[in-house]
Amino acid sequence: MATFLYKIGRFAFRRRHFVALIWVALLTLAGVGAASAPTAGSSSFSIPGTEAQKAFDLLESRYPGMSADGATARVVFRAPSGEKMSAAANKAAVKKTVKALGDGSEVTSVTDPFKTHSLSKDGAIAYTQVRYDVSGMELKDASKDALNEAAKEARDTGLTVEVGGDALQAAPETGSTEVIGIAVAAVVLVITFGSLIAAGLPLLTALIGVGIGVSTIAALAKALDLGSTTSTLAMMIGLAVGIDYALFIVSRYRAELAEGREREEAAGRAVGTAGSAVVFAGLTVVIALVGLAVVNIPMLTKMGVAAAGTVAIAVLIALTMIPALLGYTGRMVQPAGQKSKLLGGGRAAKKPARPNMGTRWASFVVRRPVAVLLLGVVGLGAAAVPATSLELGLPDDGSQPTSTTQRRAYDLLSDGFGPGFNGPLMVVVDAKSSNDPKAAVTKVTDTVKDLKNVVSVTPATYNKAGDTAMITVVPDSKPSSVKTEDLVHAIRDAGGEIKAGTDAEVLVTGTTAMNIDFSQKLNDALVPYLALVVGLAFLLLIVVFRSVLVPLKAALGFLLSVMAALGAVVAVFQWGWLAGLMGVEETGPIMSMMPIFMVGVVFGLAMDYEVFLVTRMREAYVHGEKPAQAIVTGFKHGARVVTAAAVIMIAVFSGFIGSSESMIKMIGFGLAIAVFFDAFVVRMAIVPAVLALLGKRAWWLPKWLDRALPNVDVEGEGLRAHDTDRPKDGDADEDRKLARV
Repeated sequence: MATFLYKIGRFAFRRRHFVALIWVALLTLAGVGAASAPTAGSSSFSIPGTEAQKAFDLLESRYPGMSADGATARVVFRAPSGEKMSAAANKAAVKKTVKALGDGSEVTSVTDPFKTHSLSKDGAIAYTQVRYDVSGMELKDASKDALNEAAKEARDTGLTVEVGGDALQAAPETGSTEVIGIAVAAVVLVITFGSLIAAGLPLLTALIGVGIGVSTIAALAKALDLGSTTSTLAMMIGLAVGIDYALFIVSRYRAELAEGREREEAAGRAVGTAGSAVVFAGLTVVIALVGLAVVNIPMLTKMGVAAAGTVAIAVLIALTMIPALLGYTGRMVQPAGQKSKLLGGGRAAKKPARPNMGTRWASFVVRRPVAVLLLGVVGLGAAAVPATSLELGLPDDGSQPTSTTQRRAYDLLSDGFGPGFNGPLMVVVDAKSSNDPKAAVTKVTDTVKDLKNVVSVTPATYNKAGDTAMITVVPDSKPSSVKTEDLVHAIRDAGGEIKAGTDAEVLVTGTTAMNIDFSQKLNDALVPYLALVVGLAFLLLIVVFRSVLVPLKAALGFLLSVMAALGAVVAVFQWGWLAGLMGVEETGPIMSMMPIFMVGVVFGLAMDYEVFLVTRMREAYVHGEKPAQAIVTGFKHGARVVTAAAVIMIAVFSGFIGSSESMIKMIGFGLAIAVFFDAFVVRMAIVPAVLALLGKRAWWLPKWLDRALPNVDVEGEGLRAHDTDRPKDGDADEDRKLARV
């Protein structure tokens, strides 16, 4: 592996024009594809294998033209204090609004609240429901403007009018904090390298990689049904790993220069050694992201594969474009220990009077491993405590800020019709196999009415064939409550008994039921997914480190960091701690996909630091150092760079906390705090402490397994055959070559 990558690095350095041209061409091609591609709407949401999805598919086939996936809007009216909606003036205002709403070109139906009896018991609140023939993201601006204008005209009559539903759905905005995150990354790179040119290389290559990845996603979004969240996630992870991977190769290049090697040789060795770590670190991230397909939820699978593709591009760019750009920069990238003239350098820095911070910290941990280990484990355990009260759910209008019209409409409906009105259950009766369909539907209706927590059951609506019926059930509890979930299970249990007596199948669907099934499917898939991803990565790390205990320790450390990160997410987004600081206006259940998503992504990112840091230790140990000294050597060369990489990744992820989309905000915070825990507590403290306690046993590998495993040579042992030992005078020849090009 090291020898192969070494040759790639030297080739890219020599053929820099060719390599740069290829990447610029790919970026241009992706950009043109994105610009010419049709605008994509919102990603379709389906959960194969669940009862709610089965019922939804049945409705699509038995009720043609229903536009079940079309956008909806609920316009809610409240009469002035002391008045009722039935008053002549109020009634006239509502009817005028209903007529105006029905004139839209994309509108399929508008209900009249006085005909459908959509009035609260006290008569003060009414609502009309508007259905469209396209999804919320595909709805034209003219239709949204007409909806808002109709609501505004009704408000002018003295009514309180709010609009809920997904018709006003907007694409998420990340805000200026994303740019701030990149700016912080730039500052960290300048401090790390002491050179503006060296600092600019990782940023440039990361932006090119993300540009290619996100543009490709945009070009394929319509064809592959990719939502806006997919590209945001790919950008988030692609930026973070792209900067980090380039950072490690540039750092190793400068270290090779400091050892006296000429620039082409240094580039080859940097790609051969640090590049090997980049390849395996990238593989762990790709495995974790692609492994999301195990959950069998198309939306999650697409998000994972798209982000994995962006990570793969980041790896390829780091291995090829970085050495090519290093060929262009020449002497502008100084050896390690030197700074550019602009930043006060120009000559070799004096040797420090004492070892660097990484060396001092590692020496301390080696002397006090038990204390450091206990402190780290107890600290992460304390941070994980809030995770024990984790409540899962999917966001709806009730989780939006109170300043939005969607949230105010949600509250008005709850006040007028009960908390369960915002999450009605749709019971679908498939009586095609029944001898008496209407009798079967009547039995279902009567059975559901007798269940606990049921406020109302609407009369059945039959299809044209009369063999399928829809019944709307309004619970007495809010959509995200345990009582509503129990009611869904109670209806399904009762449906089993009804089927035995009537041959009619009873299915429960609707947004609330879909959310319940979605959460259950994610919970059921968590253990198999964890076993698959951790198992594959465990085998990969055995090959990399040629050890059994080091990968085991890496996996256990990851579990600590991800549990602590989940605890922090619960504390902020569910309990409300520091919610104002994070811009969280409304607390509530944690998104159902958050645990499994964090397990996948955080595991991949955690293994990055494990590979980068421990390969340096492994390299020192293989070259003859004692285990304790190898730990110190690994920190001497790797701690500064790993610290910079972690700070950069935290800054990039934190930049997405400013997003208007609650899911992106939560993911950004969760990944940022997870990287903090994993890099600075697990990898910087717990890992060296455990290795110090294990000693030589840390690198133990059964002989039979040692013979069976392929030798990937991450440490670069095979590069000794390519050691030319040429003096640094070769730089003069290299500079003459650069002058010619």
